[in-house]
Amino acid sequence: MDFDFTTLPPADRYRLLTNFIGPRPIALVGTRSQMGHNNAAPMSFFNVFSHEPPLVVLGIQNRGNGEEKDTVANIRRTGEFVVNMVDMALADAMIVCSVNFPAEVDELAFAGLTPVPCRQIDAARIGESPCAFECRVERILEYPARVLIVGEVLDMHVEDRCMDAGRRYVNPETYQPIARLHADNYITSDRQFELKKPDALLPYELAQITPRATESAL
Repeated sequence: MDFDFTTLPPADRYRLLTNFIGPRPIALVGTRSQMGHNNAAPMSFFNVFSHEPPLVVLGIQNRGNGEEKDTVANIRRTGEFVVNMVDMALADAMIVCSVNFPAEVDELAFAGLTPVPCRQIDAARIGESPCAFECRVERILEYPARVLIVGEVLDMHVEDRCMDAGRRYVNPETYQPIARLHADNYITSDRQFELKKPDALLPYELAQITPRATESAL
């Protein structure tokens, strides 16, 4: 089965891309409205982009009528935003925040969430989030009906329970973010396993892969 994306309607491209590329982490993006209200919107077109510099990227589609969403307008005006990660305890409130509220509605208050002042940007992070990233816009890439927002992470807040005793690594027993699969289906990371890259390959293993590597380089 083959799908020609150069001729496929946008709705079909969306369905195929989001159905087969997953799970996709959810960013509950917090911004400050022009009137000072807290705006929060979940985005599943989101991921970490780089560690040096520390970058995350958001992909935000316009509304059906072609207008930019409040999140984009706020980010353009302020140049900053906060990414709140979502776990099961935050899942129901996240869905409430996905409603297209009027710009004057404080979405954190409506969803019953606790606003906490950020350290380096003028936006509120969500107190119930296990992990939040304060971001400053690094660049915005423009497309006809979408923008890609690249943000530099300035500060990171992590609940103590989500770190191991040495405060270096995540505790998989307590940090279990949810991610989106397809349609209204989500998944949580409650089943994890470990795969380690080999430290070295034996000589006969190297001999087996060398011809293929040479061939692919030609």
